Amino acid sequence: MTIETMMRAALYDRYGPPEVLYVGEVPKPVAGPGQVLVRVAASSVNGGELYGRAGRIRVVTGLRRFPLRTGLDFAGEVAAVGRDVADLAPGQHVWGLLGRRFGSAAEFVVVAADRLAPAPAGLDLTRAAALPAVATTVVTALRDKAGLRAGERLLVRGASGGVGHVAVQLGRAYGAHVTGLAGAGNLEFVRGLGAHEVADYRTTRAWELPRFDVVLDTVGTELPDYRRLLTRTGRMVTVSFDIDHVARSLAYLLMSTVHGRRRVRFFSGDPRSDLLAEVTRLTENGSLRPVVDRTFPLADIARAHRALEEGGVRGKIVVTVGNP
Repeated sequence: MTIETMMRAALYDRYGPPEVLYVGEVPKPVAGPGQVLVRVAASSVNGGELYGRAGRIRVVTGLRRFPLRTGLDFAGEVAAVGRDVADLAPGQHVWGLLGRRFGSAAEFVVVAADRLAPAPAGLDLTRAAALPAVATTVVTALRDKAGLRAGERLLVRGASGGVGHVAVQLGRAYGAHVTGLAGAGNLEFVRGLGAHEVADYRTTRAWELPRFDVVLDTVGTELPDYRRLLTRTGRMVTVSFDIDHVARSLAYLLMSTVHGRRRVRFFSGDPRSDLLAEVTRLTENGSLRPVVDRTFPLADIARAHRALEEGGVRGKIVVTVGNP
């Protein structure tokens, strides 16, 4: 193949620690009917990618053929459009997700046009890349699954992390009274995002907390303890599960949908353009701002994964690929 038909992408040939990741060359994709070729400026690192790379969620994802890719969301510039794509044009800044597959840590991606939306005006693409996956998750969790209403009490577990820092902001924007659980060193950061109250998760046990109308969990452990905090009409949404006890955790989530009034809602996001457009609106009107903890070039993809695994991240880790 000629150089024009190849591109750089993050790959791994076996499951393992971050160091299994490397940057190699793969065929550059071509936009087909209804698809868009995007020149990636940056992508973010999400928790599911860490588990996928380590081979810890094969019970969920099934067997995959190596080499495998990483990266879920992205921000970039439209490079080409396929037939039947009328509302996007080359040169336009967009953001989006690949859906139920990985591979956005690369120079180019091809996605269906209905998985893209215009990136927020005035927001640079590196910072924009921090939002698509986590922000669409939070909108779905709080607006669609929990039906969060103004005046209700919201608890966010993992309030300083990728999903959590967005949940605090949008919970406040939706008019809720927001309590954020985070590490001691991140409490003022969470308060600065808009939380009315904050608590150190290391020293505050679940039974010491008051009742909440909605609990948004990003941790996946101790779900029964936090479920007991719900009011009579309370709702709990979790976007994670106990990775060390996958089968037991998923069984509990399933049983909670059958037994008991306060069921735990769990979902696997698959956002489309309308949801991404809502996140664009929320960003442009000031309800939501991305927080980038650190950036790494694509060549340092292993360091980016390692940084997220080590914890203590405020907001998102972003991998820069190009500069449209």
